[in-house]
Amino acid sequence: SYKKHIKDRYNITLKDLELMNLNQNNSCATCKRKIKLNIDHCHKTGKVRGLLCTKCNTGLGKFNDDPELLKLAVQ
Repeated sequence: SYKKHIKDRYNITLKDLELMNLNQNNSCATCKRKIKLNIDHCHKTGKVRGLLCTKCNTGLGKFNDDPELLKLAVQ
């Protein structure tokens, strides 16, 4: 079930997910679009960071969770 999946993979509950969605106004944390959202997490620590649309989630993933690479890209 989805409930078991998010608990096993991200260590969050459906209630946690609903609260994140509510806190983000049902929109992507980055681009603010109101479309299907993915659970964004750090691949090293497993910590959930928030909800992102597929475009933002995969785009950020290309930077390998490296803040320095993101800073360079912004420059």
